[in-house]
Amino acid sequence: MSFPSPDTVHPVTLPDGRKLPNNVFLKAVIDHPRIEVGEYTYANDFDPPAALSGWAGRIAPYLFPMSSDRLIIGKFGQFAHGVRFITHGANHDMRGFSTFPFAIHDPDRFGAYANALPQGRDTVVGHDVWIGADARVLPGAQIGSGVIIGTGAVVGGTIPDYSVVVGNPGKVIRLRFDPGVIARLLDLAWWDWPIEQITAHEALITGADIDALEAVAG
Repeated sequence: MSFPSPDTVHPVTLPDGRKLPNNVFLKAVIDHPRIEVGEYTYANDFDPPAALSGWAGRIAPYLFPMSSDRLIIGKFGQFAHGVRFITHGANHDMRGFSTFPFAIHDPDRFGAYANALPQGRDTVVGHDVWIGADARVLPGAQIGSGVIIGTGAVVGGTIPDYSVVVGNPGKVIRLRFDPGVIARLLDLAWWDWPIEQITAHEALITGADIDALEAVAG
């Protein structure tokens, strides 16, 4: 069986032939002007949205079409149940005496409120990032490729490539590989290879022999 195409809605087929309904390739189900998703990134949720169009609101509930910031997600991401990206639209204005968002209770001022907030930067997630169940990614986070984020972590700021992050607030507890190996992995960028090349060398990509992986890079 060939690897599912990136526009497959439910890419996991169970041994009995049924599709796993709570697992989706996000690129196939998200059509949102402020969200970019790379190929083969999937999300798994044990309480999936009733409509496929609800996946954007599920993973990024505060990102609106009129928002000034974006959510940019790389390829081959793996997002567990309950992962949420808390984007800039979740913020309240903290410059005055009260943070109460009076304007959102007036339909005529709802959109203007978000635009009046201090400008936030885009939230960026690299390639091959695994985010554990119920983790929260804060506005403007810059998450490198190959990062692992632990269950329930609350992550903000800049997270180095191939690091492991846990806790609230999220802290880098270690790098997954030697810095020299990390540099070589980023140079290889296997996630940009044709899918046929990726699947042919799956064992090397999921293994830990950088010399062997470089040898098949071409």
